[in-house]
This record gives sequence, C-alpha cells and structure tokens, in this order.
Amino acid sequence: MSANAGSDGLLHPVAQAFRGFSRYLQGVMGADAYRKYLEHHAAAGHGTPPMDERAFWRDRTDRQDTNPQGRCC
Repeated sequence: MSANAGSDGLLHPVAQAFRGFSRYLQGVMGADAYRKYLEHHAAAGHGTPPMDERAFWRDRTDRQDTNPQGRCC
C-alpha cells in the first residue's frame, strides 16, 4: 500500500461532501434555476424553444422586481 492511498481514501468522501454542499448552496441561492427551467420546459412538452439563459435571467429578474414577495432584501 502506498503512502498516498490513505489520503486518497479520505479525499474522495470529503470531495463528495463538498460537491453535495455546493449543489445544495446553489439550489438555495437559485443558481440552478435555469437548469430546472430547461428540465421543466422539456418535460412539459412546450411547442416553442426555451428561452436562452440570458433571456431567462432577465425575465426572472423582471418578475421579481414587479412582485417582490418572499425576498429577504
């Protein structure tokens, strides 16, 4: 067994935990909203193409500005 085997065994679970926490934090912050929008758009079977990412974020920001419910700031 090499000297690095022990650290590799420890780093893998730590890296997985960090990735999981990162995905959680992105979800809380809304960073994964575009991905969720694309998944919903595909599942709903809309006849139109989805908005591009820039248009999506502009639309989301506009909606939040006109209806600021549920925001901390």
